Amino acid sequence: MIDLATPTIWFIILLLGIGTFLIRFSFIGVLGNRRLPDYVMRLLRFVPVAVMPGLVAPLIVWPQATGGEPDLPRLTAAVAALLIGAATRSLLGAIVGGMSVLYLMLYLTS
Repeated sequence: MIDLATPTIWFIILLLGIGTFLIRFSFIGVLGNRRLPDYVMRLLRFVPVAVMPGLVAPLIVWPQATGGEPDLPRLTAAVAALLIGAATRSLLGAIVGGMSVLYLMLYLTS
């Protein structure tokens, strides 16, 4: 067991904090006042669309609540969120709709 009070752990935490600050500062501090090229701005619009499936897919395919086994409520909620998002083209609508279907299905199947 590693003793969390050791100087090595605090040194690692300090280095990781400095590293994450520098990564964020490179975008916010250095590029914050500059106008980005149009092609970069077009590409940045796709970041949320690319990130959301990466965050959500493991929770659907390997849900921790069921011990890693896919189940009907989460799969139904994912399909509902996909359909709502495609129909309304609204990320917030897809999230709220998917959550509503998930809680409804959890209530109905328990």
